[in-house]
Amino acid sequence: MLRILTLGDPVLREKCAPVEGVDRELERLVRDMCETLLEAPGRVGLAAPQVGVPLRLFIYDLGWGPHCLMNPEIVEAEGDYPREEGCLSLPGVYVTIRRYDRVKVRGTTMSGHRIALETSGFGAQILQHEYDHLEGVLIIDRCDPEQRERALAEYEEFREHERRAGAGEGGQ
Repeated sequence: MLRILTLGDPVLREKCAPVEGVDRELERLVRDMCETLLEAPGRVGLAAPQVGVPLRLFIYDLGWGPHCLMNPEIVEAEGDYPREEGCLSLPGVYVTIRRYDRVKVRGTTMSGHRIALETSGFGAQILQHEYDHLEGVLIIDRCDPEQRERALAEYEEFREHERRAGAGEGGQ
């Protein structure tokens, strides 16, 4: 299982580079990301920068298992809907942000096929969230200033609780 980076790591704020080709190293990364996603709370998406790799790819699960999308682009979007959202890189934090209700995303699969995914509701939210990671954008960048302040305080509280719990277990 890969370590998921959390707020404060500079890789999370980078605009990611395009994937230029598939090799064994990339195949291994995608396998490890799928494994990590299956063990993660929520289990709906994981972007490469969240595991320290600034490449334009993410793993998503719209209900039929994890899949990889490389070099995605949002080509159509409509509707506007407020949604509560969390993030593996901001554990313990949930904010309400506005997302498009329907999106069409184009990208490339691991086998080199160009595909277009059209989805709405929660599926659209997942794809937009993971796409944001490739642009260096986190959920706290999409909420209002008051929510952002509250979210950062919740995140610090969560981290402090984690530190105390770790210290209680011999710091492991």
